[in-house]
Amino acid sequence: MKHTKKHYLQTRETSDETIIIEGPLTAAELKEYKFHHDLTAFRPATKQFEAIMQIASFPEGRIIVARTKDTIIGYVTYLHPDPLERWSKFAMDDLIELGAIEVIPDFRGAKIASGLLEVSMMDTYMENYIIISTEYYWHWDLDGTKLSIWDYRKVMEKMMAAGGLLPAPTDDPEIISHPANCLMVRIGKNVSEESIKKFDTLRFLQRHHYRNMREGL
Repeated sequence: MKHTKKHYLQTRETSDETIIIEGPLTAAELKEYKFHHDLTAFRPATKQFEAIMQIASFPEGRIIVARTKDTIIGYVTYLHPDPLERWSKFAMDDLIELGAIEVIPDFRGAKIASGLLEVSMMDTYMENYIIISTEYYWHWDLDGTKLSIWDYRKVMEKMMAAGGLLPAPTDDPEIISHPANCLMVRIGKNVSEESIKKFDTLRFLQRHHYRNMREGL
């Protein structure tokens, strides 16, 4: 499968300045900008900038950024699931994961995150993918936002809906370990029935495992 990427750009006006949302960007293009020091949700900013530049170099990797004239203030990443994760079990070339989305605190509430998702889906090639996002409440910035778990979940669902991702059931142990956790999914219009069936098996691996055990007895 050839992973085609077409660049798109959108602007958002805030009370102070114009924010440019664009991508996918290459590692070389990312190097043209500074990476804001408050982008530390996953690791120190310098390390995270290195990580997203590496993702940008993957054939399927996509980095969409929100920036001021010269500084990245938000981003979203897409790539194949980690080889050690459940979601990589069938090595599906048409399954990618929204791995991280982050916006600096100063711009939260300006709909930058939903803008990142909207720009991501402007590329019609995304219709060739099943896109997933695994949401765990222990990754959410409950302290910084002062939101309850359930209010944060509502905000997160609304944001993901901007990119067409909706909650989907699964028997993944980590996700079902707390009712606020969820699997978010978007199935592109061009995804084959075969891939959809494989993905349904992935979502309910435990169910299929027990059924296979029964049939083997």
